[in-house]
Amino acid sequence: MSGGGGGSGPLPYSMRDVDGSGAYNNAKFRHRSRLKMASQALFTNSSKYQCGKFTVGKFLSLLMVSGVIYLLVHKSSDGFVSGELHEKVGNTHTKKDFPKIRTFWRKPPRLPPRLPPNEIYRNNSLLLQSPQSEWTLRQKKVKEAFEHAWSGYRNYAMGYDELMPLTRRGIDGLGGLGATVVDSLDTAIIMGADDVVSEASKWIEDNLMKKLSEKGQVNLFETTIRVLGGLLSAYHLSGGDKARGDSGIPMTSKRANPERLLEVSKDLADRLLLAFTSSPTAIPLSDVVLRDRTAHAAPDGLSSTSEATTLQLEYSYLSTISGDPKYDLEAMKVLEHMRTLPTVEGLVPIYINPSSGQFSGENIRLGSRGDSYYEYLLKVWVQQERYRDTSLKYLFEMYTEAMKGVKHLLVRKTIPNGLVFVGELPYGRNGGFSPKMDHLVCFLPGTLALGATKGITKKKALENHLLTAEDIDNLQLAEDLAKTCVEMYFVTSTGLAPEIAYFHIEGNSEGGPDGGNKSSQYVNDIIIKPLDRHNLLRPETVESLFVLYRITEDPKYREWGWQIFQAFEKYTRVDSGGYTSLDDVTSLPPPRRDKMETFFLGETLKYLYLLFGESNILPLDKYVFNTEAHPLPIIQSAQQISHSV
Repeated sequence: MSGGGGGSGPLPYSMRDVDGSGAYNNAKFRHRSRLKMASQALFTNSSKYQCGKFTVGKFLSLLMVSGVIYLLVHKSSDGFVSGELHEKVGNTHTKKDFPKIRTFWRKPPRLPPRLPPNEIYRNNSLLLQSPQSEWTLRQKKVKEAFEHAWSGYRNYAMGYDELMPLTRRGIDGLGGLGATVVDSLDTAIIMGADDVVSEASKWIEDNLMKKLSEKGQVNLFETTIRVLGGLLSAYHLSGGDKARGDSGIPMTSKRANPERLLEVSKDLADRLLLAFTSSPTAIPLSDVVLRDRTAHAAPDGLSSTSEATTLQLEYSYLSTISGDPKYDLEAMKVLEHMRTLPTVEGLVPIYINPSSGQFSGENIRLGSRGDSYYEYLLKVWVQQERYRDTSLKYLFEMYTEAMKGVKHLLVRKTIPNGLVFVGELPYGRNGGFSPKMDHLVCFLPGTLALGATKGITKKKALENHLLTAEDIDNLQLAEDLAKTCVEMYFVTSTGLAPEIAYFHIEGNSEGGPDGGNKSSQYVNDIIIKPLDRHNLLRPETVESLFVLYRITEDPKYREWGWQIFQAFEKYTRVDSGGYTSLDDVTSLPPPRRDKMETFFLGETLKYLYLLFGESNILPLDKYVFNTEAHPLPIIQSAQQISHSV
């Protein structure tokens, strides 16, 4: 119903007669004339009385009649038009007919606040929503996805380590301890998924202790971060150490039994501790046989550097809550030993020999077998707040040196569009540079951001002059790398990232197929080789988006996370329950791989849920997340374990 310029277009339907003539306007003019004459007559009659005879009652009567006349004129001139149409009429019709009286006489209508069209109709939604309610709804979608993933596991694989959602059965690939149950428990507590909390905690109470005494070989690292870390986080969030109030999670949420969780945690840790005490050096052996309480090295005799050095958060917290220092002391010996080894500008090879305590080979990368070493240098320092400036200061110094080494030796930009990425040195400093980056490396943006502000917002850190020039540089690198990690998703046909990507750089002949999304600006920057096209539902990118959103408060990180979640929903959801990995993210429809990793429930969906939620839930200056996304409180009490210098 648009009109011509200057408000000369046709009147709205409610201000015209049915046949479109001017009869309505004529009648309105006569109506106004009669009202005006009545008002004048009333005023004339009233003026005949002397001031002394003009009583208060007569004055009030005159005031009441005047008010009625005003309302009648106001109502008839508005023509019962409301909302956005009312505003348009008031800005055109009234200006033309009553340019002075109407402006003075009539106040502008009080309309409800309106969002711009892109907010109203985003995602084809016709609901008028505030930005906050929109993110609340998106967070609810993530919770629904978690419950759908759990339903598949519960129905077809309860008690097994993982679900095979396509064939609807369970599989034990992590030692048979029901890893998905334990990995999921704290996620369920955080989300308030009370039914899942009840089912998971009951299974743990009834079965896990028995399984520990019956099962055979498990990997020290995987069992520590998934099972022990999951038990300890659930213990804390269930009020075990009386500090759950700092989490921001409503106390009305369902809890597990913290006493039982602590009991099982200690039993498991006592068995796993054999990997430390059986080794001839400070580097633990890679595997433990639970029922025999024995430990041994991997077949090749080597341990992954990341696996040997990503154990301290869990054991330090267990010592704090149990009062037994042995767990912390054994785990911290590893980092104290790492401090004595030679590095390449803070960077280390990805293999280490527990027999000699020395590195093996020269392969340097922040992807598989190297990644979480750098993460825990920072996070162990963050966790032990009282010792940051004393006995554990060396950890932050090692972290700082390593990040300088990353920027000097591993960071490059792509051509033609300048994406920043982290490559590898397969043959050490003197070998060639490889423009290869695992999806696992996408933990690094979040770690860099955490290291820069120590968990508080960038705004607060700047206001309090807490950021050095190097902190600001690291924060910028974090944002640049997060952009690259997200483009690894958006460059593919499915919108999901491959396990590994290669990057086109100047002077490198590395070639190969693209991700399939020809509309992506970066389709010529990113190369995805046939053997690297699978997606395992990994969490690293959404982990960094969560941390960067908390620290920078930039909403783009939420939007990117939402797009990734939608792609997971579209291509990995299995109708009968659960989500599945993919074999090829570059083709449509993507061939599916029959596996739902435990970390999809323990990490990926947890980080997405937190990304879309309030920042007072598990605040980053009060909590540190282990490498399996299990939140543990920063230790501030006087009960902390003392560390040797």
